[in-house]
Amino acid sequence: MIARAVALIAAAGLALAPLPAAAHRGHGALSVVEIDAKTGAVRVSHRIPAHDAEPALALIAPDAQASLDDPEAVEALKTYMLEHFGVAVNEAPIALTLKDMTLGADEVRFEYAGKIAPADVAAAVTVKAAMFADVYGDEVNQVNIRRLGVTRTLVFNGAEAALPQTLDAVDAAN
Repeated sequence: MIARAVALIAAAGLALAPLPAAAHRGHGALSVVEIDAKTGAVRVSHRIPAHDAEPALALIAPDAQASLDDPEAVEALKTYMLEHFGVAVNEAPIALTLKDMTLGADEVRFEYAGKIAPADVAAAVTVKAAMFADVYGDEVNQVNIRRLGVTRTLVFNGAEAALPQTLDAVDAAN
């Protein structure tokens, strides 16, 4: 009887063993683009799981240590983010400046600022969010765009993650 109970517990343990590895099934980033209707200020934030960003450094910064503790790797990551994410209004790219970066144990956060003419706040917005799509085949990047009191979401995934997506112009009266 005891032998059977031990065998059942061992079998249950083997069946559950893969669960921690399966807990992280995909790769993704969350970005938020906020456009201030009065000033034209544009704020962009990115949240990236550290367990996605750090291994990606092997490809992003091949001559550096693949660690968020390596300043050379972090500089390469900063450059990479600006090359793989962009926002344009009426097809005119918005220059983004890194204002803050937080290297946490669980996530890496980037905060950028830019500016557009207040008259362009309601114009068509085009976003490119190809971060880590060249590293992970299952990368899914969600970009929330907030302007004029409305939030819209664009999702970039798989082989199409590198393709820009456009939100049409909105009625500024809404």
